[in-house]
Amino acid sequence: MKITGKFANAEAYDRNTGRFSRMLAGAFIEFAGVKDDERLLDVGCGTGALAFTAAALTHRSEIVGIDPSASFIEHARSQANDPRLRFDVGSALTLPYPDSSFAKCLSLLVIQFVPDVRRAISEMRRVTRKGGTVAACVWSRDDDPLHTVFWDSAAEVDPGAEGARDSRAYSQGQLSSLWIEGGFTGVEETALMIAPEFGSFEAYWKPLVRGQGPSSSYLESLSPDKQEVLRLRVRERVLGKGPDRPFTLKAKAWAVRGLC
Repeated sequence: MKITGKFANAEAYDRNTGRFSRMLAGAFIEFAGVKDDERLLDVGCGTGALAFTAAALTHRSEIVGIDPSASFIEHARSQANDPRLRFDVGSALTLPYPDSSFAKCLSLLVIQFVPDVRRAISEMRRVTRKGGTVAACVWSRDDDPLHTVFWDSAAEVDPGAEGARDSRAYSQGQLSSLWIEGGFTGVEETALMIAPEFGSFEAYWKPLVRGQGPSSSYLESLSPDKQEVLRLRVRERVLGKGPDRPFTLKAKAWAVRGLC
């Protein structure tokens, strides 16, 4: 089974996946080496977590976000009150921009869902000027409790979940190999960490229910009885046999950057 995620409901996405994208965006922008006067492209911008963070961290940069989901783009546009921000509907496989249009091209937690990742990387390189940077970031397959507490529990309940668990993330070195293959120079890969805090188990679990993203799509595919079995299994993995309480789940992502 391969769950790629369902991406149509902007508010549901923001409640679940988007909350972690916002936490990761600042560290990713720093790693990408964004400068204040550069023109940036955010590929697979979703509801705008990376684009809005980039706008908050700069004063003169123009930031363009692109995503195939019209509802996500509509949501991002409704939240934008900075003239430096623009959001377009479009595909990473056929970016609708001229060659060398941007100083930096960034993609946060997206390329694992692109059906032809090498073509997307080629397009990102095409629209980035010579000497510019193309960077991407995806969740790690390992040492990522925020996600693996769910997927490891799911695999215990349903062996078919193992494929979904593995398809949603990358191992160390996968991104840098793709960047080297794509012809970039000065390729660097690093781990980025966040540590989301949850006031209760329901604060972690509730956004997954009817949310957007791989975990929510998988959860929705289960019968109500199996959903409850999985919920209890995840709760025990997080809290043991004890009462509900606040907790933290660390998350790890791999980020890569390379020069055109």
